[in-house]
Amino acid sequence: MEDKKEFKHISVLYDEVLENLNIRKNKIYVDCTLGGAGHSNGICERLENTGRLIGIDQDKDAIKAATERLSKYTNVTIVRSNYENFKNIISDNGIEKVDGILMDLGVSSYQLDEASRGFSYMSDASLDMRMDDRSPLSAKVIVNTYSESDLFRVIRDYGEEAFAKNIAKHIVAERQKKEIETTFELVEIIKNSIPAKIRMNSKSHPAKKTFQAIRIECNHELAVLENTIDEMINSLENNGRLCIISFHSLEDRIVKNHFRKAENPCECPARFPVCVCGKKPLGKCVSNKPILPTDEEMEANSRSKSAKLRVFERIIR
Repeated sequence: MEDKKEFKHISVLYDEVLENLNIRKNKIYVDCTLGGAGHSNGICERLENTGRLIGIDQDKDAIKAATERLSKYTNVTIVRSNYENFKNIISDNGIEKVDGILMDLGVSSYQLDEASRGFSYMSDASLDMRMDDRSPLSAKVIVNTYSESDLFRVIRDYGEEAFAKNIAKHIVAERQKKEIETTFELVEIIKNSIPAKIRMNSKSHPAKKTFQAIRIECNHELAVLENTIDEMINSLENNGRLCIISFHSLEDRIVKNHFRKAENPCECPARFPVCVCGKKPLGKCVSNKPILPTDEEMEANSRSKSAKLRVFERIIR
């Protein structure tokens, strides 16, 4: 059997993240999506022993790689979990408030390139797509058990796929003949669901949006993000910062809306001369527009092209 690839991931917006976390050498930081520990290693280099890093990831391969990479530091705690458990994790480590939080919402290069994980439409493998292999919900379960209407909803909403209805219809028809087991079987179904003229004129792979949608559903990615941002903002010390890197419009919209609401939570009608709802700002968006990769980074790492970094600073008045 071929050995698994080494866990590699090029940290996107590396310099921008470290700058915007505003790292202070004796403070506490949390990397909620540890991955190969690229960003975390940069954070640790800027901390003294009185500072601390908590690293969280649900992927066992990421945990192994990060543990090895950060083994030279004595002020690091690594936890295998989903960042939805953020509050309990810091509490279990005797921490109430932190000074910086990072979330990199991208799928790692390792996860995409390791065929056996089933994330990629470019390699034939068992349909999986789980970031945490302890989860009972896999892409195979979704494709073979979801109703046609639920498949349509997932592919339309999470993939923003124009041919979602036809793809869902074809998946259901094909699985009645036999169980859909591999990525290439699903790719073929998707290709047959999209008009040839559209496929030929498209710059992207015909399965890209559907695979994205199924991966998001499989890992509850948007729901976890939606339910966690406010909790993280409230867990920041004064002048602490939350940095979130997103890779598609659905994620970025959630981040942008939560940050704007935290900056301006007032619910009073516009006609009111003064605020009477009593809701106070929790801080400020560090920039109104997202921070994007440089041209040099996009040329060196094509997977960075869709990355957007948004930063929120907690201000306690």
